[in-house]
This record gives sequence, structure tokens and C-alpha cells, in this order.
Amino acid sequence: MSIYRRALHYYRPFLAQTMIGLVLSLCGIALNLLKPWPFKIIVDDILPRNPHAHFGTSPDLIPLLCLALVGIQLLWGLTNLASNYIFVKVGLQALLKLRTDLYAYLQSLSLKYHDARRSSDSSFRVAYDSQSIQTIYNKGFTNIFASIITLIGTFLVMVRIDWQLTLLSLAVVPAIVVAIYSFAHRIRRDSTSIQEQESALLAQAQEGLSAVRMVHAFGREEWEVRQFHLQAQQSLHANLRLTLTNVNSALVISTLMVIGTAAMYYLGTLHVLAGTLTLGSLLVFSAYLLMLYQPLESLTYTAWAMEGATAGARRCFEVLDREDDVVDAPNAQEITETAGPIGFQNVSFGYATGQPVLHDIDLSIAPNQIVALVGGTGAGKSTLLSLVPRFYDPNQGNVTLDGCDLRQITKKSLRATIAIVLQDTLLFSTTIRENIAYGRPDATDAEIREAARRAQADEFIGRMPAGYESPVGERGGHLSVGQRQRIGIARAFLKNAPILLLDEPTSALDPTTEAAIMETIKDLMHGRTTLIVTHRLATIHGVDRIVVLENGRIVEQGSGADLLTKRGVYATLYAAGNYPSRSNE
Repeated sequence: MSIYRRALHYYRPFLAQTMIGLVLSLCGIALNLLKPWPFKIIVDDILPRNPHAHFGTSPDLIPLLCLALVGIQLLWGLTNLASNYIFVKVGLQALLKLRTDLYAYLQSLSLKYHDARRSSDSSFRVAYDSQSIQTIYNKGFTNIFASIITLIGTFLVMVRIDWQLTLLSLAVVPAIVVAIYSFAHRIRRDSTSIQEQESALLAQAQEGLSAVRMVHAFGREEWEVRQFHLQAQQSLHANLRLTLTNVNSALVISTLMVIGTAAMYYLGTLHVLAGTLTLGSLLVFSAYLLMLYQPLESLTYTAWAMEGATAGARRCFEVLDREDDVVDAPNAQEITETAGPIGFQNVSFGYATGQPVLHDIDLSIAPNQIVALVGGTGAGKSTLLSLVPRFYDPNQGNVTLDGCDLRQITKKSLRATIAIVLQDTLLFSTTIRENIAYGRPDATDAEIREAARRAQADEFIGRMPAGYESPVGERGGHLSVGQRQRIGIARAFLKNAPILLLDEPTSALDPTTEAAIMETIKDLMHGRTTLIVTHRLATIHGVDRIVVLENGRIVEQGSGADLLTKRGVYATLYAAGNYPSRSNE
């Protein structure tokens, strides 16, 4: 399916509005064709007092003809205003639909897709590339329709006035078509380059500003500005190339039109001198020639605008055509509750082909059991954890819940049974209340406060100026690391899911805060099937079972005491105190 056909698909729900706009546009075109006639009557009939005039020769008609011109202009303006409003409204409605579809599909795509791309590029496609669909409609379809109807109407009137002048005026049209075609490819290429450069520029700005603390800490402000300037300079050059192409093409097209106009003036003057054409008819013909060339010029710019819009639309449809790596099976079932047993059978996984991260994982976790995943950096702990909520699907083997392959369970209902606490709690730029209730937006105030109390967050929230209505700032910047973590734990308490996943929940905390947070987490883990990833072995030494991974394989498992007596990998890590503060998995 072509880009244009796919774009117009978004306008089908608004077909009735489009038809109204087209009818109004036709009325406007008809009124526009009437504009030259009051002056023609004045020039040909009243000024020379033509005895054969159809409308009389009385000068008293002049005010009426002038008023008629004003009336025609007013009616044309009103119909043009109404049709333009409808077309713009329809274009914006289709833009809203595309943006929503695009954003929704980006949200549904697996993490493997997002891992391979900058988030700023996806944001650029949603915010800017999507505008191409409005361009295709407002500067494409509607312009083409109006221009073609105007061309046909103008041509028919011009032929009735003087067919020879008409053919002469149209002689330059083939050259105009050739020029449009020759410049179209260059405009599409330059427009695509601009889209890519602008996306890269947004990524550079977003990355530099999001890491502004690091930039200040290392005194790299000037370097960041230079990098931004270089990227902005590439965008500037891309825009200049497109501008130069547009200017050159406009010069060629306008020159061809002036040649056609000059030829018409020459032959038209000869016809007036020969008496085969009246002066009024020549003036009307000149006005219609402008009406003829104007839609031709409009079609020229429309063709180039469509080429630019095609580049943006293609980037949008690239996302919508992307196949999701993590999809529900055709007969996937929704679950409303679970006992909580989790199984891994012969599971292997890699983020890239030929680069496995996990190898032949076999692991069974009983309901309400607390299992810790430990190992060195890069062992595959966080990757294994990510398979449970189906952030990724294994390349080989199965992950099960209640004995059912996770692919046979809808992603939405599966994730409704899981609560997650990460090492860096992500907070949105809203209030504390909304952040706690993110997993359960229908929660009551009492439930939100109870979750905060159990997470030991109620006290510091109460000290804030607006309490639960206090804004947390961008990414929770108004709160300390420990406070953000408690908000994340409160979020998990409120969700009250039977399965709990903890990924380095205390690695960014100081020892005192870590000890306090772990007491809260122990309360959170009670009565839930829990998987916890950590480097802090002292915090999980007493859990039900510890699974030790090395190079993506399970090398040991058992209780902390049993593993110490085996004097294997776990004992080595425990004795060495090898507890890095961060995991790069």
C-alpha cells in the first residue's frame, strides 16, 4: 500500500466533513471565476456605450457592477473561510489519530525495539514526523482537488474567449511538468535529510540536558555546547540545501510562466488590433491566465510539499509496520489471580543474534517463596528477571506461571499480577499521590495513605508543603534517593500483586537508609512469590533460596548457609564483600 493511500486511510472517519468542505470549495471556485466579469462589462459595454450590450450602457449600472464585485468577493471569502476551516479541522483530527496510534504502538512494542533506538527519535516521530499526514491532506489532497477544478473551469472559459490564446498559454505547461518532476527527487532527498538531522539534534539536546548534573560536575559545558553546535550546523546545512533547491525550482517555474504570459500579451494585442478580440475580453483573459497559472504553481509547490511529507510519513509507518517481538498467542487467556509458582524450562536468551546472555536456565520457584538472584556484573540476573513480566521472550525454552506458558497469558493480565521495584525508581512529573497510585489509579485516598505508611513514606510526605499533592519534579528531582525508593515501594504495596520483582532495590542507598528500606521490603515480600536481584549479599543471605549465576548459567543454588559450606562462587563473593553499587546488566 502506498504512503498516500495509507495516509488517506486516516481520513475515512471524516469523509462527511470532507465532502462538505469540497462542496464549499466548489462554490468558492465558481465565485472566483465570476470576479473578472463586472469589469469586463464596464470596459466592453458601458465605457464605449456599446449599443449591442446585453446589460445596457447606462453609467448607472457602474455602482451596481462594483457592488456585485464586492458581493462576489465577500461570498468567495466566506465560502473559502468555511472550507479552509473544515479542511484544517479534518487534518488536525487525522493528525490526532495518527499520533495516538503511533504513541500507543510504541508503548506496546517490546523493550528490544526501544533498546535499539534513542527515545528522542521515537519522540520526534510522534511529535513532528506525524505532522506529515496533515500536510498530505491540507497541502496535498485538498490543494490538488481545488487546483484541478480551477484549471478545468478556467480552461473552459478561456477557450470560449479565444482558443488560440488558450493553446499558446498552455504551451509552457509540458516544460513546467518536466521541471516539477526533475526537482521532486531532490526535494524528497533533502527533506529526508532534514528529518534525520532534526531528530539527531533533538537527541543531542535531550541527552545533554538530562545529564546536566554530570556535565557540571566534570566541567564539560563547553564540550557539550560544541557537540550541540556541530549537530545544529548539520541541520542548518540540510535546511540550506532544501532552501536552495526550492529557490532554484521556483525561479525555473516562475520564468516559464512569465514566458507564457508574455507570449499571450503579444498575440492578444494583435487580436485586439485586428478587431477579433475586445479590450475587455483581453483583460478578462489576462485575469484568467493568472487563475490558470496560479493552480499550476500551487500544484508545483504541492508536489514538493508532498515529497517532504512523504519522508515524515514513511518514518511514522516504519514504526507501525514494525512487528512486535513479544506478542500474545492467538488463544491467550486473561488471568485474574495466580498462586504464584514460576518456572523456567531450558531458557536461553540473547539481546542480539549470536550473543546469548542466558544459557539453558532451569529453575522452579514455589508460591510465596523468596528467591534471590546473585552473581557478578553481567551474569544475567536482571535479564532473567525481565523475562517474568515478558519485557522480552526467551529465544529458547519456556517461562511459566501456574504451569502455563507466559505466551498463553495476555501481557496486560500477566503484568497486573506483578509488582516491580527497581534500583532507580522512576517517578513522573506529577504529585506524590499520582505517583503512588500509578499502578492503581482508582485507589482511594485511604488506600494510598496506607500504602505510604507501610512503605514508611507517610512521615516525610506529611512534612512536605502540600503533602500528597506535592509535585515531585522531573524524574523525582525534588526527593532524595531514599524517598524516591520509598515511593516506589509504596506503589508496590498499593498494587498488592501476588508476584514481586525487586531489581537492586537498595544498591543506590547509603548503609543506614539501606537497612531501613530492607525492613520495609521484608514486609513487602511477605506472602508473595518474590524474585530479588542484588549485589548486596548480606541483605538476602537469609532468604528461602539463593540462585547464583555466572556467565548466564546457574552454577549454584540453595540457602545462604548451605552455599557458604560449599565454598563455591557464592562463598567467594560473600567472603570478598564483592558488592558493587550498580549493575550494568
